[in-house]
Amino acid sequence: MYVCKSADKRLESYIAGKEVETSFNRVDHQKIKCGFGQQGVCCRLCANGPCRITPKSPKGVCGATADTIVARNFLRAVASGAACYLHVVENTARNLKAVGERKGKIKGEKVLHDLALLFGIDSEDVYEKAIKVAEKVLQDLYKARSEKMELVEKMAYKPRLEKWKALNILPGGAKSEVFDAIVKTSTNLSSDPVDMLLHSLNLGISTGLYGLTLTNLLNDVMLGEPVIRKASVGLKVIDENYINIMITGHQHSVIAHLQDRLTDEDMKKTAEEAGGKGFRLVGCTCVGQDLQLRGEHYQEVFSGHAGNNFTSETVISTGAIDLIVSEFNCTLPGIEPIANEFMVDMICLDDVAKKSNAEHIPFTMDRDEEISEYIIEKALNSYKNRRSKVVLDIPKDHGHDDVITGVSEKSLKEFLGNTWKPLLDLIAEGKIKGVAAVVGCSNLTALGHDVFTVELTKELIKRDIIVLSAGCSSGGLENVGLMSPKAAAFAGDNLRVVCEALGIPPVLNFGPCLAIGRLEIVATELAEALNIDIPQLPLVLSAPQWLEEQALADGAFGLALGLPLHLAIPPFITGSKLVTEVLTEKLPELTGGRLILEDEPAKAAEVLEEIILDRRKGLGLI
Repeated sequence: MYVCKSADKRLESYIAGKEVETSFNRVDHQKIKCGFGQQGVCCRLCANGPCRITPKSPKGVCGATADTIVARNFLRAVASGAACYLHVVENTARNLKAVGERKGKIKGEKVLHDLALLFGIDSEDVYEKAIKVAEKVLQDLYKARSEKMELVEKMAYKPRLEKWKALNILPGGAKSEVFDAIVKTSTNLSSDPVDMLLHSLNLGISTGLYGLTLTNLLNDVMLGEPVIRKASVGLKVIDENYINIMITGHQHSVIAHLQDRLTDEDMKKTAEEAGGKGFRLVGCTCVGQDLQLRGEHYQEVFSGHAGNNFTSETVISTGAIDLIVSEFNCTLPGIEPIANEFMVDMICLDDVAKKSNAEHIPFTMDRDEEISEYIIEKALNSYKNRRSKVVLDIPKDHGHDDVITGVSEKSLKEFLGNTWKPLLDLIAEGKIKGVAAVVGCSNLTALGHDVFTVELTKELIKRDIIVLSAGCSSGGLENVGLMSPKAAAFAGDNLRVVCEALGIPPVLNFGPCLAIGRLEIVATELAEALNIDIPQLPLVLSAPQWLEEQALADGAFGLALGLPLHLAIPPFITGSKLVTEVLTEKLPELTGGRLILEDEPAKAAEVLEEIILDRRKGLGLI
């Protein structure tokens, strides 16, 4: 059976040796792509279609041109991605509000204090403070489109804020902006491609500042801040001696009570009575990265991060997973038949991620104890009923035990002595040329599973460019060892010396895709320290193996910040000369950002290095 190439050769060989069908096998049957879809020139919005634009048929039946159709499709995709992230921050804010109302656990009081100060909230009581912070976020999300989001003014870097005002892309109520983007892209409405591209940037801002940055900070309040530490990753983290619950999704606060409950002493006794040594949460997809990021706070229950989105099917096929709990996307439909084959029950806590064979239990904070007990009981019964009936096959040689994790904008700064000066000095001295954020998803089409991500990253660090990663890209990079200190051997001479002196890898793991918001904080604070705007920094962005519409919303945020953004696969825009030109050539005049399309890793690294060198020159650095 055909198996897709992977940068993770041990994973590839493991999949090749199994009879279970996964995405790695199915990708071959989908290798022939629709050219109209790839270029974004297919429109199926009305019954006159689907219309396909060609040189002989340059307009749809309604008269829409390729420029209109491509821009419309692009905005609709960005709106969908923004909606996903706004759903996450909305639920996270609601959960924080509920914690405050019932006087629950608040593990990150300092973060809460900082947010209250930033938002202008004056309250001594920690719980009242939590309620008011959450309400501020929710009020902004629910505003009308005509009312500008208040917190954007408080959170955004001032030079960027002024640029966004000048372009008239400051978002109104975020959910209203998404709603009107859908309206705008419906049949016989907007035909102005430039307006639709500007609307995409607008959505990117609320995606980044709310869906990304604020979700992280609100989670830090409830779950505790990341702490830098060493951790194990890969399929080896799955221990067959425990009752294993696999978690997929993005909403860490939804499982907060469950992870705390599993640390109680009676839980260990309950597991032992069933024949297990205890309960373990197995990290998978982005919520697994978030679990890993904060793993210092619950080492006794978190087994480790097994892999990214396209590793999840394989995780189940080890036979050692006893229950799957999902709460958001990156939960592949392909896990359903594998879960059935291995007799693994699935519980979904949010109907947006409902799988056909999953039991849906709507999560609310006032039912978290009840829901946790139900999940534990299901996992316990599953362990008892299935373990004697399935074959366990865990490759204990897959992964690494020395991955550096827990990196955040705060923990990294603390590591550097509570100042960015050491990093800036290293950049000024040329020991580090610049910074590349390699972020986003994994896909199976950009040379194979994580192949482009890994090859590009190796090219960048070889050129003395330090890499920061967030998203499923992190899962791929850590599983091949690039986030372990020993990876310094792959770096250029100057970067290698820096990494060996500090005991760090040349690729720093910021965790889930949500942590792209943390990278924005790093960029802002570096720019502030130098008293320059973000587009002047020797900092570049790449989402080489982007997969989902959420990634396009992330990308819109990066472009609004003024960052050069590289993609290995075009976001279905090449059928429009105007849209392609605006994003790749004209955008620098607007935001300072620029879309770079390059499908060869070494060439992409060369382009990104040239930009960094040009930025260095602009700062007076050799």
